[in-house]
Amino acid sequence: MKRLGFVILSLGYFVFVQAVIAQWGPVKRITWTSGSSEAPAIAVDPFGHPHVVWREFLPAEGEEVYYKKSTDGGATWTPAKRLTWSLAVSGSPAIAADSSGNPHVAWSRSLSSGNTEIYYRKSTDGGTNWTAAKRLTWTSPLSSSPALAVDSAGNLHVVWSESVLDGGFWKSEIYCKKSSDGGAAWTTGQRLTWTADFSSFPAVTLDSSGNPHVVWQDFWPGNWEVFHKRGADGGTTWTANKRLTWTPGHSTCPRAIVDAIGNLSVVWSEDVSEDFNSEIYYKKSPDGGTAWTANKRLTWTPSISLYPGVAADPAGNVYVVWEEDLDHTEIYYKKSTNGGSVWSRTWNISWTSGDSYEPKVALDSSGHLHMVWYDATPGNFEIYYKKRE
Repeated sequence: MKRLGFVILSLGYFVFVQAVIAQWGPVKRITWTSGSSEAPAIAVDPFGHPHVVWREFLPAEGEEVYYKKSTDGGATWTPAKRLTWSLAVSGSPAIAADSSGNPHVAWSRSLSSGNTEIYYRKSTDGGTNWTAAKRLTWTSPLSSSPALAVDSAGNLHVVWSESVLDGGFWKSEIYCKKSSDGGAAWTTGQRLTWTADFSSFPAVTLDSSGNPHVVWQDFWPGNWEVFHKRGADGGTTWTANKRLTWTPGHSTCPRAIVDAIGNLSVVWSEDVSEDFNSEIYYKKSPDGGTAWTANKRLTWTPSISLYPGVAADPAGNVYVVWEEDLDHTEIYYKKSTNGGSVWSRTWNISWTSGDSYEPKVALDSSGHLHMVWYDATPGNFEIYYKKRE
């Protein structure tokens, strides 16, 4: 009887595992190039069409930004479309899709002067044709790491990291600007941080009122910690910086999402030991950033867990993905069905023979999760995609 019970339990677990795996479609390679395709970003429009941008390195052309789209939920994809011709370095692309299904893209571009500036362009027909590139910053020397979001009224918000000279010391601060006419005109850059050290790698998400929430990593405490601030009146005024982490190690790579009922979820990578083992952590604010839950650790591994991505649906489910370096680097996933209080076990989602890096996720209006990353399986880096039904 004990053996029979064990068999039944094992069979039940096998069925459960297969059911979870079956929720995800197959891994799909979406680029084939002779160079290196890296740093993808993804947005899904209201019609369920995923839009992807990435940085493409071609030896004869430098690093440029490319784009493609699927009109059938990720089954097939348009040919790659080149968006930049800088013949130097155009990278760190970010993408958002508006309520009409049009993609908007921001990126950083190196200029012959030695500066790096933020540029923007959009499509008015769902990704076929694109406006001319629009320069958004004129500063020296470095504007980098743009993040982009668009609300239901078409208001665009861009945040980035900006080098500033303070007392003879170069550091970086977080800046933002907004467009209320779909990207034609933009406000003057607004500085969001004044700290004693580096403020870097911002991420932005919008609540249902169109107010931006920005998270970033900041070194002024003496190590990297995660901070948050919220814009009121659509980003006209801002709350004070709120520190979210107090740890002896480094808290990096923060990402945030606001769900349909206003819960703000933040994930990041946290050093938990002196040998720089890092784990994924999560916390939530139910009131737009005033009060926060305690930090919740999501991973316990002997390896490095980095670059988390997060999505949330109207039912209160929260989805987190990240890269994990075990035998080799793969993409992992877990889910909470009660707003971040309790989480599922961890699942390997990529299952490729090469290393898989920097996953990004977006949720469509039907609750399908779309994920992209870059992968070394072909012998060079290419962009891969997977969808959860």
